[in-house]
Amino acid sequence: LFNSFIFHFFMLSGIILEYEKGGFLRTKSIDLLDLTPECVSYELVEEIRQSEPLVTKAQADQVKQLVIRLQKKQTQQDHHRFCFSKELKAHILPLTNVAFDKSGSRFITGSYDRTCRVWDTASGTELHVLEGHRNVVYAIAFNNPYGDKIATGSFDKTCKLWCAETGKCFHTYRGHMGEIVCLAFNPQSTLVATSSMDTTAKLWDVESGEEVATLTGHTAEVLSLCFNTVGSQLVTGSFDHTVTIWDVASGRRVHTLIGHMGEISNTQFNWDCSLIVTGSMDKTCKVWETVSGKCVATLTGHKEEVLDVCFDLSGQLIATASADGETTLQSKDYIPSKTICFSPQGTRVLTASSDKTARLWDAHSGVCLQVLEGHTDEIFSCVFNYEGDTIITGSKDNTCRIWY
Repeated sequence: LFNSFIFHFFMLSGIILEYEKGGFLRTKSIDLLDLTPECVSYELVEEIRQSEPLVTKAQADQVKQLVIRLQKKQTQQDHHRFCFSKELKAHILPLTNVAFDKSGSRFITGSYDRTCRVWDTASGTELHVLEGHRNVVYAIAFNNPYGDKIATGSFDKTCKLWCAETGKCFHTYRGHMGEIVCLAFNPQSTLVATSSMDTTAKLWDVESGEEVATLTGHTAEVLSLCFNTVGSQLVTGSFDHTVTIWDVASGRRVHTLIGHMGEISNTQFNWDCSLIVTGSMDKTCKVWETVSGKCVATLTGHKEEVLDVCFDLSGQLIATASADGETTLQSKDYIPSKTICFSPQGTRVLTASSDKTARLWDAHSGVCLQVLEGHTDEIFSCVFNYEGDTIITGSKDNTCRIWY
């Protein structure tokens, strides 16, 4: 029996069904990658009903309204220019990362000062200081789309789980033998995954605080990880030049992706979980088929290490950022940057650089639309909120800036 349903729309790519079954919260995604403004909404909803038994006649109108909202977003012209709002002297030592909650009303910052801080976006007010780590707080995340928990990973080899509302520490996850450098919640917010300099990744239970699995097999540091959008698989990238796909339920290795000739800098699933993109210190980016584990494309052109890679929400575009000070869109347009992300609408690319600026680019033409200036040192982190109308930039000048 399905006790309740909640529907979420995710950018322009699909709908997430969140439902309760047997007392457990479950999710399932409905891909809408082919949705266009010309699609007839009620016909599309009927197709969804035919292919997805979870969507009953009673929920049809709710799904239709979500489809219409997605279509409206597709027709919106993105002419927004961002304006500097405020600067927060966030920490006494350099920042390591910034992250939004789903609504964009709060964001968090990690720092070398061993703390994570929670901020109100609109006012710039500090809401909580999450203290307790004994070394650099390097990896941070909200459990989006819920936003009621925060995970922090530290060079002290522990991960902590916090209440986003009160700042209370729920659990301290101990077990890694090296620094924790990356973490992520699964989409259901039941697990936290951490990766470490100790060559392993681990899965932790959010509710009990217990270790669920240790994912072993890499022979060097594991510096990147990513859940797929349904939470069934996890991908890890290592300095051993390989990428591994793991089955989350069993903790077993599904595929080892071999082909890069250098350390893996980042890895990511696309929305429908069919592809994985990897960036490497070998100056290339590769695209892999998830089911077979085969490499289907190698993107070349950078002169130095590829430091960051990402898909847009449709999975049609890939952006790569390199130590050569260039960013590649669709492997042909070059623009200077170090850190990179697409806007939720997929129309813009945001890059951060050691030249103390962040820049907005047209995702299709590669034209620079705007330069965000004001930081006095390298910008190492930049992020959009869920709606794409707010940006946070974090810098080695110990500040973060809010742009609307």
